[in-house]
Amino acid sequence: MKKNVKNKNLVDYGWIIKIVIASFTISVTFSLISETAIPNVNIIIGILLALIFILVGVIFDMVGVSVAASDESIFHSMASRNVSGAKMAVRLKKNADKVSSFCNDVVGDICGIISGSTGTVIAIKIVEKFHFNSLLITLIIMGIISALTIGGKAMVKGFAMNKSNDILFKFAKIISIFSRNRG
Repeated sequence: MKKNVKNKNLVDYGWIIKIVIASFTISVTFSLISETAIPNVNIIIGILLALIFILVGVIFDMVGVSVAASDESIFHSMASRNVSGAKMAVRLKKNADKVSSFCNDVVGDICGIISGSTGTVIAIKIVEKFHFNSLLITLIIMGIISALTIGGKAMVKGFAMNKSNDILFKFAKIISIFSRNRG
């Protein structure tokens, strides 16, 4: 008699619905903050906020790659010795597809979108203040944002692959601080 084994290749529609709702909620929240705060700040603060969004996207991309590339057995060993954060690392690794999707796709993509819209506001402010050509300024700012985002993610990918266990463990320790089931 065959056992009823769950096929891991099946699409998890519940997860897809959750991630779509989470993406919508996070995107609307970040957009609201960005659209209400950025127009009211000076150019320097706007640039700093754009850099923060880029940095958050790069960091989450690094975490997403690390979770996918890490070795779960190391964390089982640590969890058996009750090392703080190890159980969370096991949970994150067991759900690597979902964690990676959330980090890379949800947070990373939303940060990319928000940094782009922040760049648009910065471009408008620069054009209004200095009367530069709007097309030229917009193209330059969007190019800089794209280059920093893509370059930053490219820079951390190899690091994330090589130090995946360390990065996952540090991330798991941070997450466990906020988790009900600390591990």
